[in-house]
Amino acid sequence: MKHTHPNKTDTLGADLRALRKARGLNLSELAETLGRSVGWLSQVERDLSQPSITDLRHMAKALDVSVSSLFRQAASVANEQGFIVRADTRRPIGSREAGLVEELLSPDLTDDFEVVHSTFEPFSEIEAPVSRPTQEVGYVVSGKLDLWISGQTFTLKSGDSFRIRGEPFRWMNPYAAPAVVIWVIAPPVY
Repeated sequence: MKHTHPNKTDTLGADLRALRKARGLNLSELAETLGRSVGWLSQVERDLSQPSITDLRHMAKALDVSVSSLFRQAASVANEQGFIVRADTRRPIGSREAGLVEELLSPDLTDDFEVVHSTFEPFSEIEAPVSRPTQEVGYVVSGKLDLWISGQTFTLKSGDSFRIRGEPFRWMNPYAAPAVVIWVIAPPVY
C-alpha cells in the first residue's frame, strides 16, 4: 500500500536518512551495524517499510540519538506539516539525565541545520566536555548559564548569545532558576 505525503521531508525515513548522512555513514555501514540488509534500510528511509520498536531502538543507539526523538509527536494539521511546529507538539530530543530538557523547534531533521529549545534545570551540569564537528549558535532567552569553551568560562544571561565552532565545550547552571536557550546547530546532530 503506497502512502502519499504532502512533503517527503517530514517523514521518519527522511529524518533517519538525514541523521545517517550527518554521521557520515553510508547505507551499507549503518545496515551492517544494525544487522539488517541494505535493501531493508533503504526501504525504511524511503518510507516503504516501517521499522519495529526494537529496530528504532537499535537505530537510535547507532545514530546516537534518543529513541523519543524518532517518534513523531501529535500529528500537525495537514497544511502545517513541514512548516509549523506548535508548542504542544514539539519532539523531545536528547537525554534528560544531566538536567537538560531539549525539544526540536525545526519541523524535521532534513535541513542543513536544526533549531533546539533547551531548558537547563537549576544546579545542573555536564562534567565531561563535548566536542562535535558542528557550528552552533545559542541565544539565552531567560536565566543564566555558564559555558566553558576551550578552557574559558563565560557567564551568559538573558539576551546574550554565543558561537561554538567545533571547540570542546561544557555547560553548567549553578543558579536557582532554569536557563532557556534557543540553539541552532549545523549540521543537525539529533
